[in-house]
This record gives sequence, C-alpha cells and structure tokens, in this order.
Amino acid sequence: MRKKKSGDNGFNVWRSYSDMMAGVLLLFVLIMCVTLFQAQKSYDESIQERDERIALQEEYTQEILAQQSALEEKEGQLQTQDEQLQSQNEQLAQQEEQLAKLAAQLEEQETTLNAQKTALDEQTALLHEQQVQIDQIIGVKADVVASLRQEFAANNVNVDIDSQTGALTLDANVMFDYDEAELTDEGKAVLREILPIYCKVLLADENKEYLAEIIIDGYTDTAGDYSYNLELSQRRSLAVAQYLLEIQDEFLSSDEIESLENYLTVNGHSMANPILDAEGNVDMDASRRVEVKFRLKDEEMIEELNKIMSEE
Repeated sequence: MRKKKSGDNGFNVWRSYSDMMAGVLLLFVLIMCVTLFQAQKSYDESIQERDERIALQEEYTQEILAQQSALEEKEGQLQTQDEQLQSQNEQLAQQEEQLAKLAAQLEEQETTLNAQKTALDEQTALLHEQQVQIDQIIGVKADVVASLRQEFAANNVNVDIDSQTGALTLDANVMFDYDEAELTDEGKAVLREILPIYCKVLLADENKEYLAEIIIDGYTDTAGDYSYNLELSQRRSLAVAQYLLEIQDEFLSSDEIESLENYLTVNGHSMANPILDAEGNVDMDASRRVEVKFRLKDEEMIEELNKIMSEE
C-alpha cells in the first residue's frame, strides 16, 4: 500500500479549510442577501405604509379642510343671522317705541274725546233745551198768526198778512199821495179798520207775555236819493204810528194803551228790501209800502239758533 506524503496532508487541510471558509463566506453572502432582501422588503413596506399614511393624512386633511370650510360657512350664516336678529331687535325696539308713542297719543286722544263727548253732551242738552224754547216760540207765533187771520176773517176784513211771520202789508199808494207822508182819508179809513184788530190780538193776555215789539216799518221804491227816501219812509211809518196812538183809546183799555206805547217801534228803511216781480225786476208800486209786524221775546236769538242748527 502506498503511503501518503505529509505535504499532501497539509494541502488537504488548507483546501478543506478553504472550502469551509468559502462555504462560510457563501453562507455569509446568502445571509447578507437574505438580510438585504428582507431589509429592502421592510423598507418598501415602510415606504408603502408611509405613502398610505400620507395619503390617509391628506384625505383626513381634505376632510378637515372641508369641515372647516363648512364650519366657516355656517359661522358666516350664523353671523348673518345674528346681524339679522340684531337688526330685527333694533326694529322691534323702534316699533315698541312707536307703539308707546301711539299708546300715549291714543290715551291723549281718548282724554280729548272724553272731554269733547262731555262738551257735546252738554251742548246736546243745551240744544235740546233751546229746541224746546224754539218749538214753544214757534208754536206761540203760529198761534198768534192764526188768531190774527181768524179775527180778520171774523170781521170780514180782507188784508195782506204773511202766514209765517204775521206781517201786515199796507199799500203806500192807498195810504199816501205820491211823494207825501200825510195820511189820506182813504188811508185813515183802512187803518181804522185794520189796526184795532191787529193790536187787540197782540195785546190779548194769552199773547202779551210773549210779545217783545209791535213794529211799523216804512219802505219806498228805488227811485231817487237814498237819504231822501229814508226820511220819507220814516215820516210815513211815523204817520201810521201817530194815527194809531190817536185812535187807541177807541178800542184799547188804559192798561193796553200803556202796553202799546211800551211795545211800539217805528222804523224807516228807505229803498231797502224792494219787492221784485216774476221777472226779477223791482215792482215800484209794491215796493212803496208800510208793514206792521210783531216780534216775540227772544225771537232774534231763536232765529240765529235756527241758522246755526241748519248749518250744523
């Protein structure tokens, strides 16, 4: 059997050692490769996880931004609503102030209305009282006029007497000559027939307490001077009054004569209140006249009240 050399043994040892080291190195390389692969894989997973986290973070960020935008929008709406509420509160405060003023005005108006109502009630009561007086006076005057017409009719005396006022119109053309103030015989005869009846009715006890005046008014036509006609109308009315006083003791008692002298009034009106014909022209003959009339107590006041009540 061939014996090995010692040098070969040494070589074999180093070759085994070398193989072993190569195996170790290969193992180390494999381990390093595996480690690097795992590290790369871990790195890639980390990068992917980071990217996913970044994406998720961006998504969250977008959601947060959207929510923040929505919140800001809502805050803007709330601020607008607050401003509207503040404006409405200011308007309500102004309205409350206006309502308070209106309430004060209404209260003042109510006070005024109550005062006016009280005054109106007083005026109504006064007007009612005055209306009673008016009705009484009107009734008395109507009774007096009716008595005059009845008495003239009973004595068959035809006269021109106003059915409302009781005024008796005497034709100056019969009573006087033209442009004269002295009674004619015919005029005296007319007066002797008419005046006693007229005065007796007015001075009767049932009428005398209401009587204020017995009036004789003279009127002329519109021809000539006003002053001259004024004097002529006064002289004519005075002539009638004087003739009445001359004959008064023929039909009046002493007490009635005294009353007549207290009541009798004479006026001249010149060319005032002329009589017009149907065409609106002055009737010269009719305008020359003497009127005998009467006035009851407070009649002028009542006539004025009637005017006021008519206007109201």
